[in-house]
Amino acid sequence: MNINYKFLSKTPGEIQEIIADRLRTIRRKRKISQKKLSELSGVSLGSVKRFERSGEISFLSFIKITFALGLNEELERLFEEVPPLSIEEIIHGQD
Repeated sequence: MNINYKFLSKTPGEIQEIIADRLRTIRRKRKISQKKLSELSGVSLGSVKRFERSGEISFLSFIKITFALGLNEELERLFEEVPPLSIEEIIHGQD
């Protein structure tokens, strides 16, 4: 399992900014303007701009943007394989 340990020492706000930066980079690599992303995703242009600037966005709008960028499989895999936090979790299995 590949765990991204870079996030372990980050605050929620820092993670929010990192993810927004990653999606902005993907958008730019794919040569999609903010306006076009707004049209493709159904998310307002103002929300797209605010997200890329501050990382702030509703969860539903975040999902719409990831789908518009073709990242739905990556999003669907989020939390798919979560490592156990304790030995008790391993012993008792999944509930």
